[in-house]
Order: sequence, then structure tokens, then C-alpha cells
Amino acid sequence: MSLFKTITAKPWETKGVIGGLEAEGAIDAPNEKVALSVFLVVASVVFSLFTVGYFLRMELPDWQPLSEPAQLWFNTGLLVISSVLFQWARNIVNTDDHKNVKIAFITGGFFAIFFIAGQLLTWSNLQEAGYFMTSNPANAFYYLMTGLHAVHLLGGLWVWSKSSIRLLSGRDSNDVKLSIELCTLYWHFLLVIWLVLFALLSNT
Repeated sequence: MSLFKTITAKPWETKGVIGGLEAEGAIDAPNEKVALSVFLVVASVVFSLFTVGYFLRMELPDWQPLSEPAQLWFNTGLLVISSVLFQWARNIVNTDDHKNVKIAFITGGFFAIFFIAGQLLTWSNLQEAGYFMTSNPANAFYYLMTGLHAVHLLGGLWVWSKSSIRLLSGRDSNDVKLSIELCTLYWHFLLVIWLVLFALLSNT
């Protein structure tokens, strides 16, 4: 009888102490945070594959490196400020005084919008200078990778806009605490991705 119980036991449903840690058979995290974590892993794989493809493609003789637009330095500064403001909002919402959380969170989103506007201006200037997507593989990779990053940022801005509306409508900051935390993590991720892309595009 004890052997049958051992075979049919479901340890993942067992509540108790395992290795000195409390175990309840489930991940103790909000579903939104788990979903974001999975998405960040997938996004990391996607950007990694494009990076590998970039290095492989640049070895061919028809590769002509794109001159680094000076505007990218300014755009990078905008995204850094955006990420810092989101972190400020996250720090504020974790304290008892939520006085400046609206300013920090909403302004952080606007700086991200300014970043995208700066990217659009950079793309426009490149095309006016004759750097079209179809004229060279290096150009195509530039537009593809920076465009993919911008699309991810737009997705984050959609979530940011819903949370901002809730804040502006008078909702308590604690009601959007999780949204602020997730937006902050997402913006830090996109900042790291952009810094890697920026370094890659600037040095190759």
C-alpha cells in the first residue's frame, strides 16, 4: 500500500518545507509578471538571432557599413532618461509618500515617445541622404533592427498609456503598483537591448 502511495504521489501539489524553503506547488508571482518574464525571454532570443544574422551577413563582400548618425546619441540619452524616470516612479510607489509618482511615470513615457520621434527623424534623414533599405544589406539590417526595437517600445507605451489614464483618473497609486513595476522592468530591458544594438551598429 505504501509503495502504491509513493508511485502515485504528486510532489508538485505538496505543501510543506523542501530544503528549508516553503513550497506550495506553484509560482508565487502575479500572472502578469510571469507572462512578462516569458515574453522577455522570447524577445531576447529574437534579438539574439537577428544579431547572429547581422554578424554572418557582414562577412560577405557586398556589405557596406552605414555611417553612424549623430542623432542616435541624442536618442539614446532620451531613452536613458525615460528608464531613469520609470525607476523613480517604481521607487516612489514602494514608499508611503506617492506625491510625485504621476509626474515620474507619465514623464517617463513621454521621453520614450520622444525617443521614437527621434528614431523617425533619423530614418528620414538617412533616406534623404540616400541610405535606402534596398540599397545595401547593412542599411536593411539597420532599419530592421531599430524598427523592431521601436515596435517593442510602442507595445510598452500601450500598457503605459492605460496605466497613466488610471493614475490621472484619480485611482490610488497602489492600484497600479504592479503596472508601474512591470513597465519599469520592460523599459530597463529595452534600454539594455538598445545599448547593445547601438554599440553593434556603431562599431560595425
